[in-house]
Amino acid sequence: MSNLDTMKRLQHVLTERANAGFPVQFWLRDDDAIEPTKSLDRLLDLTERFAVPITLAVIPARAGDALAERLASRSEVAVAVHGWSHTNHAPTNEKKQELGMHRPIVEVVAELERGYNELAQRHAEQFVPLLVPPWNRIDAAIVEALPSVGYKALSTFGAQSSDAISMMNTHIDVIDWKGTRGGRSINDLFSEMVTLVESTRTPIGILTHHLVHDDPVWLFLEKLFASTTMHAGASWVSINTLVPALSPHP
Repeated sequence: MSNLDTMKRLQHVLTERANAGFPVQFWLRDDDAIEPTKSLDRLLDLTERFAVPITLAVIPARAGDALAERLASRSEVAVAVHGWSHTNHAPTNEKKQELGMHRPIVEVVAELERGYNELAQRHAEQFVPLLVPPWNRIDAAIVEALPSVGYKALSTFGAQSSDAISMMNTHIDVIDWKGTRGGRSINDLFSEMVTLVESTRTPIGILTHHLVHDDPVWLFLEKLFASTTMHAGASWVSINTLVPALSPHP
């Protein structure tokens, strides 16, 4: 099936969802934000053009005032905590993980509390008490400790769930991490979206990584936003809307 065919198929299944009275909710998460870059500007300009809310997962230990100043005027941006320093503490025979039990749990949780406080102070109104674990991996014992240091929700990848905290995961990653480490096939990405739209009523999360985007990724995002933002069967929703616990309460 060609790119055009899969895009038409997505339009078709979105129309079916609209007719059934169950429009799809999409949300966008971008990981590894540290500082203003041309690629970050390109992503922010693209999402602003199509009025797509975006959640930026910011690495607290490596970010600073320059990023906060760059984002201050962007009301469509939510800032989440991307671990502490995005450092791997797992041994070489295990998958990379910052938030595992390879260190004392009090040390890990203290870093997460520090990251929470620093980003909450720097980003003020844009900050959301959402943790995005580096590499989308976190030990269950650490998840259980998150509410004690202020976190209200957790976002990983795939079908993971937890009874300890609200979760809102991503489902489609635009990068081919196990192969080229560039953008995945546009055809494959649209095919995955069709399958998810047909098979689930839960919000569908798209995961991007602006620092490593190549031309195919930018092309996919532009085509995706153009084909969904004005469709009756789809809406792009902010993380605060999807997870009520993240919205400030009076």
